[in-house]
Parts: sequence; structure tokens; C-alpha cells
Amino acid sequence: MDALIESQSTRAEPPLPRSGAHLKILFAVASWGLGHATRDLPLIHRMLECGHDVTIVSSARALAVLKQELGTRCGFLEWPDLPLSLSKSAPLFYAKFTLSLPLACRAIIAENRALHRLLRGRRFDRIVSDTRFGIRSHQVASYQLTHGLRFIAPRRNALLEVAMEYIYRRCYGQVARFVVPDFEKNGLSGELSHHLRFVRPEDVAYIGILSGVRRQSVPQDVDCYVSISGPEPQRTILEKIVLRQVYDLPGRVVVSLGKPDEERQSWSRGGVTVYSYVNRCQQGDLLNRARLVVSRSGYTTMMELAELGKRALLIPTPGQTEQEYLAELHRHRGTFYSVPQTRVDLPRDLALAGDYPGYVPEHTTEDSIARFMQIVTG
Repeated sequence: MDALIESQSTRAEPPLPRSGAHLKILFAVASWGLGHATRDLPLIHRMLECGHDVTIVSSARALAVLKQELGTRCGFLEWPDLPLSLSKSAPLFYAKFTLSLPLACRAIIAENRALHRLLRGRRFDRIVSDTRFGIRSHQVASYQLTHGLRFIAPRRNALLEVAMEYIYRRCYGQVARFVVPDFEKNGLSGELSHHLRFVRPEDVAYIGILSGVRRQSVPQDVDCYVSISGPEPQRTILEKIVLRQVYDLPGRVVVSLGKPDEERQSWSRGGVTVYSYVNRCQQGDLLNRARLVVSRSGYTTMMELAELGKRALLIPTPGQTEQEYLAELHRHRGTFYSVPQTRVDLPRDLALAGDYPGYVPEHTTEDSIARFMQIVTG
């Protein structure tokens, strides 16, 4: 870990080159699912609209989505990301986590070295990294976009959380500022990005929620929209639970199975329509038309729910401690109802979820984008 840090605290602050139009910006996007890519797209679109040159670093499905959305307007670099370790139990998590730490540190160091090889041949005025630990440099003004400055341990192990918060801070290294897609007060992310021990308050900028889905003037003609997602085998497990229970629900119900790699299929039975996959445009339309949403409690999904003012039933992915924490946090706050995957009873749980009002943000994504641009590009 010391080799990773390289005496960061003794270095001079990175320079802030010219502000205004025509900045060259390197934007790195984590590839752990699609949430980081979808929340970053509004920021990248705005940078391009303002005349900046943007080069994107990502991999896997996240990179594919970014290429599909942005086409030739950006340059793209495919660099591998950190592996994401999941587990079904706390003891298994601790074992896998401990074994993966050396590999993670090695990957961060390799990523940072690759960045500095790139910087020797190309000039950038800003670096923005959405949870890519190695993409930061003391040579270029670097900003870390993240809602996860604190790690949530299984069973809230306090010692591990303090240790990991410290390690997170060191892994992020020297940056001009941490940019958090949340609000400073009554934040959607809770302790994930608030009450921090190892980050100075003046180094954190809370900009508000970021959603790639915006409100549309459409009729609310879907009583329940069920969005199934997550890594295997948990995605398939939830699919089986939903398809056993969904036909007992009243009204019009739409289900997306979240299977983009298979041939697209759909079928209807009674008031239920099931799609093997819906694209981002269709997803946005369904979210707007739904009176109530069933989804995982991923942070990007929750920002979309907040942007649209939706009620929801949250089903966290087992083993993903961040999702489990967010679901429990908002159930206790009384904003969203949640239930563990093993105890899902859709008729019962949807009736309960309808009594939870959802999260009301201080402002919408458009204001958050403006705040981000002011911080990063001046």
C-alpha cells in the first residue's frame, strides 16, 4: 500500500490549467455494472456541448454503453477495471476480500502507471474518475466522482469499516476534490459519503443527484414496473421469484428480466407483460409511466427514483453490502420500503411499499450538472 501512495502528502497541489472552452478531459468510468456509466452520461454530454474534448476510459458493458450513446464524439480507451468480489455470507465475504486485496492493489498500481504512460504522450487539462482508483495524477487537476467514500462492511463491522475508509482515502490518492453525487444534508447515500473521518470537509463537493432518466409528460398507465438486474446467480434467482408471483398482482404490470445478451423476447399473460430486456430509452419510458417500481437498491437506480419522484419496493442484491445498507437506511427513514430477496412476497410487499412516499431531492439533475461543471471546468 505504501508503494501505491508514493508519499502523496508531500506533493504539491496539482495545477489548475486554463478554464473555459476547449479543455482536454480524461473521464474514467468504473465498469461494475452499468450504474456508473448511466450517471456519467449527462456529465459527458454537457462537457461535449460546452466544446470540451473528452476521452473515456472504461471496459466491459459500461464501455459498450458509452460507445453506443456517444459514438464518434469521444475517444475511447479500454482498460481493465478492478475485479468485483461478491459473496452470499459475511464469513465468505471476509475470506474473499482478504485474498483479493493484493490483487486489487496491484491492479490500482498498474492502472496508475498506464495513466502516466498516457500522459507522457498526450496532454489533458482535467482528469475526472468515477471510482477508478488508479486514474489520478499530481500532474493534472484530478477529480474523483464517487458516492462511496466509506465502505459498508457485512454486519457493520466497525473496525473493518474504519480500516477500509482509511485505505479508500489512500487509494484515491491526491485529487483536487471529491465530487459526490448527493446532497450535503439528508443525503440519499447516508454514511457512504457523509461524516467522514479521513477526508477534510473542504475537499468534498456535494453536487446533488445525477440521473440519466428525466421526467416525461406521459400517462401513469403502468401500475407496477419490475426491473430485474444484478450479477449471476442472483439475477436468475430473483427472476424465478418474480415470475412465480407476478401473475397474482392486480392491474397492469411490466417486467424487464435484464438479459441483454440473449435474443430479445416478450410475452403477455393477463395484465402482465414480460420483456427479456429493455434498452435505456424504453427503461426511462417505463419508469416514467409506472406508479410503483420494483428494483434493486443500487445507488444509480435510487437517484433515478428520486429524480422521477417514484415510490418503490427495493430488493437488494444479496452479498452487496452497499445495496443492503441503502435499502435498510431508507426503510428506517420511511422513504422506500425494502425486503430481503429470500422473503419477497410481491402482493404483500407492494401494498406496503405504496405507503412510502419516496425520496424528495433538493434539486434535480440539471442543477447538479451545472454545479459539476462549475467545479471541474470553471
